[in-house]
Amino acid sequence: MIDGLPNLRIVLVGTQHPGNIGSAARAMKTMGLSALHLVAPERFPDPEANTLAAGADDLLAGAPVHADLDGALAGCQLVVGTSARRRHVPLPELSPREAAQRLVEAVGQGPVALLFGRERTGLENAELQRCHYTVGIPTDPGFSSLNLAAAVQVLSYELRLAVLARAGDALASGRPMPPPDVEPPATADELEGYFRHLDQALHDIDFHKGKPPEMVMSRLRRLYLRAGLDAREVKILRGILAEAQRMARLARGGAA
Repeated sequence: MIDGLPNLRIVLVGTQHPGNIGSAARAMKTMGLSALHLVAPERFPDPEANTLAAGADDLLAGAPVHADLDGALAGCQLVVGTSARRRHVPLPELSPREAAQRLVEAVGQGPVALLFGRERTGLENAELQRCHYTVGIPTDPGFSSLNLAAAVQVLSYELRLAVLARAGDALASGRPMPPPDVEPPATADELEGYFRHLDQALHDIDFHKGKPPEMVMSRLRRLYLRAGLDAREVKILRGILAEAQRMARLARGGAA
């Protein structure tokens, strides 16, 4: 369970400086993490990344580079995004310790992801929309600037503590860690497919009546992410949407 945590992805989005990628890899490796994913980095691979990795070159060599967030989150059951300040996307906010505990609890059910944004601007609102929670590091308000690799180090440390505590609890009780639920949670890509289907269905039944749909979809995203849907529930909901769309076509005089 401790070694490598291959199901726990550290995802760097839009990283601008390759040295920060190398330093983040080093921070991860010191805490036993190995699954680094990169989304549209400005410069990678790059010698500066390897120099600052300082022995964590294997993490760089094995890091998938994705064109967009969809690839990095494929199959993920839980997504937590780091955010230094409040955005226009109201999400439940966790402390670093709470975030680490939730990620480690969920990792037995499948891949999970912890997202870090760009050095200057962090994660964009559309990227935060993909997250179940946000996590903020409680820095000094008078000097809150935190280097990307330093943020990765802080949260990697909390993840290490959570893993060690969970493994220790299992050893102390003499019981193995509990098995995952019979029905796995819906993955990030399954949820995105559902949200696209929901958006289309709301248009098909003229739910918005000409009003901008963005606010409604934002609230519905938060509702469903809060609910923690499993894969079977998503299939049921999509079946309901498909039936609603069929009835809407019939009402308009179209073919079923």
